[in-house]
Formats: sequence, C-alpha cells, structure tokens
Amino acid sequence: MAAGAMDSIYSDELITATELNRQPGRILDKALEHPITITRNDQSFALLRRENVATFVKAAQRSKEIIELLSTGFRLLLKQKIGTEHPYSWLGVFDSDELNEFINEITQAYRLVDLYEKAWDELDAIIHEWHESALAISNPELEVAFSQNSDEEIALSQPPSKQVV
Repeated sequence: MAAGAMDSIYSDELITATELNRQPGRILDKALEHPITITRNDQSFALLRRENVATFVKAAQRSKEIIELLSTGFRLLLKQKIGTEHPYSWLGVFDSDELNEFINEITQAYRLVDLYEKAWDELDAIIHEWHESALAISNPELEVAFSQNSDEEIALSQPPSKQVV
C-alpha cells in the first residue's frame, strides 16, 4: 500500500449529488487526486480510483489472514490445541520462545504495511520462511540430522518420486 494511502481515505472532499450532476468532469478530475464523498439526502457515496479500492480490499483480506495467523500463535502460547486441519497448524512445532519470535517478526512487518508497497511481500517471505522451517522440523530425518552434533555430512534418503498423471 502506498505511503499515506490509509490516511487519504478519511481526508476526502464532500460534494453534493447536484454538484456531481452539474460538473461531472471536474468532480472526476478531483477523484483522480483524492477520494470524494458524494452526499445525497442522508446518504454518502465514496468516489475514488479503482486501484485504491483494490488496495483497500487486498489489505482487508490480507489483514484477516494475519490476524488468524497471530491468533493461532497466541493460542499455541496459551497451550490450546490446534487441529491438524487448521491452516496454521504447522506453528505447533515451535516452542514458546520461537512462537514469541515469530509473533514479533510478523507484528513488526505488519506495522509497515501502510508505509510502503513491498511490505506485503516481506510479510509473505517471513511466513514462508517460518513455514519451511516448520516443515523441516517436522521431518523426522531432518530432525535427527539437525540434532546430531557432528561436522560430518549426513546422507538423507531420496524423497519419493511424484508420478505425473
């Protein structure tokens, strides 16, 4: 999300429906610069660029995911059971210190979302890295390899080949 995008949605200009009917071109030109609120009787309508609406919708959807992710982390910290069908059940492999670190990383990255566009990508990267770590931790062969204090290489078995149908 572009810098200040969240602030601009509430700093709009009020226009009456009559003004919109009389000067549609001028009103649309204003809407290119900032959101416009069109009032008619006791109703209000938002007029803003489609790209801005898409950004706000994406932020709302992604925020819901982040809240669910953080909620799962907190539930695990409280020793609540998370079913294997839960989309973030993979967080269950981490201990309390790791969960706190995960929650802090996600929270810090999420705070930057309204400051620059790439923040969502950074959040995705953080989540991906933690998910990959969880998969590695839950792999019995990798767990044995990581737990051994040896400078020697440890051969892992070949993963089963996937048949393409």
